[in-house]
Amino acid sequence: MQNPYAGKPDHQFWRRSVTGRASDGVDPVVHTGFTLTRDARVATAGSCFAQHVARTLRETGFNYLITETGPAHGFSGTENYGVFSARYGNIYTVRQLLQLFRRAYGLFQPEDSAWRRSDGRYVDPFRPYIHEAGFASPEEVEAERESHLDAVRRLFEDSDAFVFTLGLTEAWERLSDGAVFPLAPGVVGAEVKPEDYGFHNFTVAEMEADLGEVLKRLHRINPACRVLLTVSPVALIATYEDSHVLTANTYSKSALRVVAGQLAQAFDFVDYFPSYEIILGPHAGASFLAPDLREVTTEGVACAMAIFASHYLSEDERGTSRPVGKDVPDVDDIARQRAFMAEIASVICDEENIDTPS
Repeated sequence: MQNPYAGKPDHQFWRRSVTGRASDGVDPVVHTGFTLTRDARVATAGSCFAQHVARTLRETGFNYLITETGPAHGFSGTENYGVFSARYGNIYTVRQLLQLFRRAYGLFQPEDSAWRRSDGRYVDPFRPYIHEAGFASPEEVEAERESHLDAVRRLFEDSDAFVFTLGLTEAWERLSDGAVFPLAPGVVGAEVKPEDYGFHNFTVAEMEADLGEVLKRLHRINPACRVLLTVSPVALIATYEDSHVLTANTYSKSALRVVAGQLAQAFDFVDYFPSYEIILGPHAGASFLAPDLREVTTEGVACAMAIFASHYLSEDERGTSRPVGKDVPDVDDIARQRAFMAEIASVICDEENIDTPS
């Protein structure tokens, strides 16, 4: 028997495709199931890292889809419109995404509608920091939510491509109906009974079932939509498990990576994009991480998005794509480039509220 690996391409060998490469010199994308034209409507959702993807899509000339552009029902708050494709805030877990889909189409009505804070203001339990000043009443929360869910429906129905960044496996849920939240009620400061809520760390099997349902339902209402799954390289800020945060993070990201890979293989309209590997692979060391070894640097985001554009932007339009992180800017362009990098470095991350001084 001859060596079955003989003649295989370089990208299948570590020494030929990883060893000795610069941090921005490894491109792990081998096959893509689809490409996007410049006018394709691209929506994003997911963890904090999804905001980097969204901003870079806008900066590089993609048609970033925003279906919720301003307040409705007389509500005067203007925060976070345009930050997300719809104003849902961070969607950390797969169950959150499935829950959002079900709520948008009237398939699930959670018991929790509004949480009262200690300052007397109310928040939406499913996006508690979307309007930091809070709402005046539960009725105001509900009125604003109606227009939000309408925007979510339009997003699912109008997208040509949907990019979802899987971020966490850990969540807090209402024990009576299983509703999940981006943060524990106590982190938000909600005046609720603690015994009504509990911690849950999702398994691979649970997440595969949840994401599979989302993809099937999405394909049913929008058969032309393509889906790109990514795993956030941003580490957990904390874990509720009785384990070191480093081992908890390893479990979480490993499980999410398995789920993304399994679903990308199971559905022909779904791709996996390796932003996690690009930023955290051994070739990069910690060069794409901030000093806290958790946040991703602007250079890391730029490198991942340059690889994204090179593969997913249709070939006849790649020549018109603005470079992302590959070329050194001209001297006169440095101020603009720094301003751009500062912008994409700033993201809204609900998780940060977990680790705040008491």
